[in-house]
Parts: sequence; C-alpha cells; structure tokens
Amino acid sequence: MRRTAAGAAESSMHALRRARFALFILLVALIAAILGSFCLGRYAISLPTLLGLIRDGVLGRTPQADPTAVTVFYSVRLPRILAAALIGAALAAAGAAYQGLFRNPMVSPDLLGASSGAGFGAAVGLMLSLNLLWVSVLAFVLGVCAVLLAYGVSAVIGRGGNAVLVLILTGMVVSSLFSAFTSIIKYVADPDDKLPAITFWLMGGLSNITMDNLLMLLPPMAVGFVPLLLLRWRLNVLSCGEEEAQALGLNTRRLRAVFIFCATVLTSSSVAVSGVIGWVGLVIPHVARIFVGPNYRYLLPASLLTGATFLILADDIARSAFAAEIPLGILTSVIGAPFFILLLLRERKRGT
Repeated sequence: MRRTAAGAAESSMHALRRARFALFILLVALIAAILGSFCLGRYAISLPTLLGLIRDGVLGRTPQADPTAVTVFYSVRLPRILAAALIGAALAAAGAAYQGLFRNPMVSPDLLGASSGAGFGAAVGLMLSLNLLWVSVLAFVLGVCAVLLAYGVSAVIGRGGNAVLVLILTGMVVSSLFSAFTSIIKYVADPDDKLPAITFWLMGGLSNITMDNLLMLLPPMAVGFVPLLLLRWRLNVLSCGEEEAQALGLNTRRLRAVFIFCATVLTSSSVAVSGVIGWVGLVIPHVARIFVGPNYRYLLPASLLTGATFLILADDIARSAFAAEIPLGILTSVIGAPFFILLLLRERKRGT
C-alpha cells in the first residue's frame, strides 16, 4: 500500500514538473513568435533595429531608427501582433472552457451563438455605414445578446431536465437564427459597396487593427480572462459531471453561468475586432492537452499561450505569403481542419 501511494505521489510530481516545463517552453515560443513577427513583412526590420526600438520604447527615449521602421513598428505591426496574441488566446481559452463545461471535446466558442450574433451585428453596422469603432461595438453587443438569448430560453425550457443538453440545442438554434439574419442583410445589401465589405469582414482578418481597437479590446479581455484563470481548477470538477460537482458542494448553475459569461465576452470581443476566425477554439485546446494533459490548472494557461502563438504565426502567413493578404479566417480553416483530422486519427490509434 505504501509503495503504491509513493508511486502515485512520484507520478503526480513528475506530471507537475512536466506541465510546468511545457508552460515555460510555450511562453518562450510565444516570445519568439512575437519577435519574429515584428521582423517579418514586406518592409523588413532587422533584429538589431527591432531591439533598439523596444529599448527606446521601454526607456521612453526618442527612437533612433529609420522613420519608416518606426512608423511600421508602432502603427502597423505592434497593434496587429498584440491583437493577434490576445484574440488567439481568448478564442483558445473560451474553447477550452466550453469543452470542459459541456464535457465534449468537439465544441467550440461559437456553440451558443456568440460568433453568429457578433457577425450579424457587424453586418448591420456596415450596412448602416457606421465607422469601424461602432461596428465593433454593435458586433460585441449582439454577440453577448445572442448568448443571453440562448441561455435564457434554455433556463426556461430545461427546468427539471438535462440543462446542459438543452443549452447546447438552444445555442445551435440561436446560432442558426442569427446566421439567417446575416444572410438577409447580405441579400439586401448594395452589391457594389456594402456586400463586399460585409463579406470581407466575415472572413476575418487583422489588416485594419489600430491602437484604438487594441485599447478597446483590453477591458472585455480582462473581464473574461481573470475569472477564468482564477476559477479554472473548478472546470476539473465540472468536467466530471453535474452530480459529482454538486456532491462536492459546488453551485453548478452559478459556475456554469460564470464560465459561459467569460467565454462569451472573450469570443464576442474577439469577433467584434477581427471578424469570424474559426477553428482556433476547437483545435488549440487539443494541442495544449498534448503538452500539459487534461488538468485545467495547466490546460487553460497552455491554451492561452498556444492560441496566441498560433494566431500570430497564422497572421504572419496571411500577410506575407502572397502579394495580396489572405483573409485570416480562411487560413485558420485551411490549417485547422486537416490538423483536427490528424488529432482524431491520433486519438483513434491511442484508443485501439
């Protein structure tokens, strides 16, 4: 018995050290991706110039580099790279939280209609010729409203039944409904002006990101990230099942509402700024599990770091691979779908 307990303790410590080392490697990879992305582009910035710009910025000194390099660094690449990191981390964290909350590895952050609602809000804003700031605000508000609608309807319908299943089904209905609304907007939009803008926005991208967009993104990101990180260990209990969590004294309904709210804020704010970027919230948590295992104490931070690194690298390809920039949502789908098939094949081989 003692040997068994000692072996279990040693195995647990080994898993802990492995998870911490993996988090360190993922952090180093993220820093390397950020630095490399600053240098990459149609206007190349050398590493010494980049380090000089960073040093001057930290010390508050006037930049000594070429004026063009300064403009590209501060006005183009800094907001774009930081936005890619934040959005990638947000979508991956929301996807990991949903997969634990609903005990289903196949769900993604748009399960309850956040992406569809935000897409409809942006389509309405673009059709009304609002500026990009108000388009983002309208997208965020309608993304949150879509999830509130799904949650409210499921709360009424699901009393006394399987609340999680009813919530998933209601979310699918609401998502389909807002997608239909978006199709109506596209159908009546001016085909020479409004329709191309709506279509391009729905494809997703970071080409129009500015520091104002980035500053607008920070408050909702903080609202979403902080509770998720503080309560992430409770996802381990919720992923075991409703009855087990209640037996341990957890208020599952309240916790579910908190996690759904945080994931919704992260998803809606991301879609409001970048458009619809798919597959990140579905694939990245699976990749993070390979590095750190299923424990949400480490899985959620690993998902944040992996998602941020992935979207930065994907955006580098989108803006540098061809003469014309590729919509980021298309690129993540091209990368994510085959990769997810490989993950499924890997799990199948492991199961056999």
